[in-house]
Amino acid sequence: MKIGEVCLLTNDVIRLSNFYKKLFNIDNDCEDDVHQFIITDETTLTIYNDGLVRNSNCQNICLAFNVNDVDIEFERLKTLGVEIVSPPTLRPWGAKNMSFLDPDKNLIIFRSFPKQ
Repeated sequence: MKIGEVCLLTNDVIRLSNFYKKLFNIDNDCEDDVHQFIITDETTLTIYNDGLVRNSNCQNICLAFNVNDVDIEFERLKTLGVEIVSPPTLRPWGAKNMSFLDPDKNLIIFRSFPKQ
């Protein structure tokens, strides 16, 4: 069994989708204000407004993404004005992680595994 989809519920699909499109350098040619697929591969990232009002500071979810070089991504995200929570830090288990918030205040982690 594999996870097929991760869905972020939001009050503003366009704003949150545009953030993730910039984050992943993806253009899905979609401006739908109700539902957008951002990443479609083995697992899909979907942004959706189901009509309910959402608390934009819940931080009940954390998404982690593997990247080639977390230090390069850190510098890129700073230029985009992303709200950084913690800068790249080498963890005891060998990963180098950084964390930041998306526009709805969901916690996002970028991590890489530096070669020894």
